[in-house]
Amino acid sequence: MASIDLDKVLDKAWADKSLPEILAAPASALKGVSDRQGDLLQEAFGIKTVADLAELKYARWAQALAALDTSAK
Repeated sequence: MASIDLDKVLDKAWADKSLPEILAAPASALKGVSDRQGDLLQEAFGIKTVADLAELKYARWAQALAALDTSAK
């Protein structure tokens, strides 16, 4: 089972929320993503929520390519 330290990846206002609430939260709920950056993600890719960002095919492609890179391991 996967786990993550929510305090490290979420703004304080979101760290005590349930997983469904976090997934429905705006991308700016993630630590380091500003409201402006969230707006830009929506404009460029239609990203409105954390769940939308997780499903972004370009991010998945990049992760798959990085996983293939054995020289970095």
